[in-house]
Amino acid sequence: MTDATFDIRMQVMWNRLISVVEEQAMTLLRTAFSTSVREAGDLSAGVFDPQGRMLAQAVTGTPGHVNTMAEAVGHFIAEIGRGNMFPGDTYVTNDPWKGTGHLHDITMVSPSFKGDRLVGFFACTAHVVDVGGRGFGADGKSVYEEGIQIPIMKFAERGAVNDTLIRLLRANVREPDQVVGDFYSLAACNDVGHRRLIAMMEETGLDRLDALGEFIFTRTRAAMAERIAALPRGRWENVLLTDGYDAPVKLACTAEIGDGVVNVDFTGSDPVNAKGINVPVIYTKAYASYALKCVVAPDIPNNWASLQAFTISSPENILNAPRPAPVSVRHVIGHLVPDLVLGALAQALPGKVLAEGAAALWNIHMSVRPVAGQAGRRAEILMFNSGGMGARPGLDGLSATAFPSGVMTMPIEATEQTGPVVIWRKELRPDSGGDGQFRGGLGQIIEIEPAPGHEFDFSAMFDRVGHPARGRDGGQPGAPGGVALDDGTQLKPKGWQHVPAGRRLVLHLPGGGGFGDPADRDPKARANDLSKGYVTK
Repeated sequence: MTDATFDIRMQVMWNRLISVVEEQAMTLLRTAFSTSVREAGDLSAGVFDPQGRMLAQAVTGTPGHVNTMAEAVGHFIAEIGRGNMFPGDTYVTNDPWKGTGHLHDITMVSPSFKGDRLVGFFACTAHVVDVGGRGFGADGKSVYEEGIQIPIMKFAERGAVNDTLIRLLRANVREPDQVVGDFYSLAACNDVGHRRLIAMMEETGLDRLDALGEFIFTRTRAAMAERIAALPRGRWENVLLTDGYDAPVKLACTAEIGDGVVNVDFTGSDPVNAKGINVPVIYTKAYASYALKCVVAPDIPNNWASLQAFTISSPENILNAPRPAPVSVRHVIGHLVPDLVLGALAQALPGKVLAEGAAALWNIHMSVRPVAGQAGRRAEILMFNSGGMGARPGLDGLSATAFPSGVMTMPIEATEQTGPVVIWRKELRPDSGGDGQFRGGLGQIIEIEPAPGHEFDFSAMFDRVGHPARGRDGGQPGAPGGVALDDGTQLKPKGWQHVPAGRRLVLHLPGGGGFGDPADRDPKARANDLSKGYVTK
């Protein structure tokens, strides 16, 4: 076989591998019980070589799930041990420090055997609606209050499900059928990936993935080295203030571009917080690497070799919180990490980095119940919402778009079907995008009311209320967010709070920052904004 023929064959196999993991992810989307997975795509799926190195990931999924999963598989291999792995096994954990950063995310890993030979692993993650404890919120004082903890263990051995684990889950969560259903969905996701991989290998005559893995990693490594070599050398710093819980929190980073590697260090960030907004470093790494890749090599596949080009370091602080720090809403601070890192890179690459955006999802977890003495039903409802992205060099920011998480919008109908709530309003928020040569993306206005005869408590997990997204290169900041009842009562951006029967919760989601001098905006673009109601003045 000539070199050219070999390269073509390996490229075809690489594409086939991506189709395998896409089908793996689609299985999870189609079978998941939680709306956050089924409707929003809050998940990841990927295939790994026998050493636990990620070969390919599904396009569907969030960077926080994908890049933590890429590291987590190594923890599974170390703790389970090769001698304890058998065909039909599936392993599970929600350990925040060895999984994806908080207890609500379940990670499952399954070995893939071809005959008696271990040829790889499949892994997937998903956010489940409830894990017990205080519920999805920032009010806990330690991880022990935040829900059931599942160490790395076997969900199934040789195809037999661990009934003791299932019984423990049912006894510890508020929505046992939904949670257990999601566990089986995750296991099915890996099983489909395994079956498709073995079918591919039998069709093409492959006994192992070693040559394909070497092809993928060698070319990825060379492409990453070429991109990094084209960057300027140096160190750049950035600081970003966030709302925090009771007081603002400072995030700080230094980005250093060297020979063949880019390092980001988070020295200078505030200490570990008393509330559940802390971030395990595995999640910080995931979003810092994502930010770097968006700038350095957005078109190069994301795998073990591409992630090796980035190194992340941090002393113990809010972005490297050790066990048993509370970490339930780690995504709020974690989703701001890309804006922090991109702010440093913007100094190295002026005019090429987008402005700050809303960043953190405006997730809301509602615990709905009938008013005392009235008939009704209880439900746990998780709803994902997005503010505006920052304006880009040459383009306006995207409105109501989840960057950096990339999750999809959850349809109102799906949310209302989950429990007794009515969503009266969900529309773009005029004047929320920062002005500039290119306008920031718009946030949203959302109004939610408990159904007649019901009330709900909700967990606020919001940011950019006191510290709006900053513009870039002369662009104006986006509008800050706001949380209130429809009678004008102001609510906090974080923590569990109450919405009584007959009242509506009103959310004003933040907008993205503008890019460039507003004086340079095209008059036609301004006229278009006015005609569509994006701006009112």
